[in-house]
Amino acid sequence: MSDEADAGQGRGRKSPTAFRTISEVADDLQIPQHVLRFWESKFAQLKPLKRGGGRRYYRPEDIALLKRISDLLYTQGYTIKGVQRLLREGGLEDGMAPELPLDHPDLDEVEAPDALRLAIEALEGLAHELRALAAPG
Repeated sequence: MSDEADAGQGRGRKSPTAFRTISEVADDLQIPQHVLRFWESKFAQLKPLKRGGGRRYYRPEDIALLKRISDLLYTQGYTIKGVQRLLREGGLEDGMAPELPLDHPDLDEVEAPDALRLAIEALEGLAHELRALAAPG
């Protein structure tokens, strides 16, 4: 390979410790940028560095937290309030998040279709909150 090909191949790859822009994080996590900005308003622990013009730079620990929040909201069915509670109680450390949403402490006694219904309701609530934020006025 030529030096030019080697240089082009490495382009776009950053060190794991490098800071990332909001567009890079949004692409990596497959989460829209406006959702990441919304989460910053809901989770005080998310504090990317802001440079000139308000441009955000996410640290590796910010990205790890975003991945965990995404998993809890989208996969495990937590509500925003449930994730906020976990953050306050320090329950988001790796491998420490409980399997059940705090808003539904008896979920282990609920049959699978009901658990799925509760998760869908939580996601619908999040979608409603996002639409309300996006609405002009």
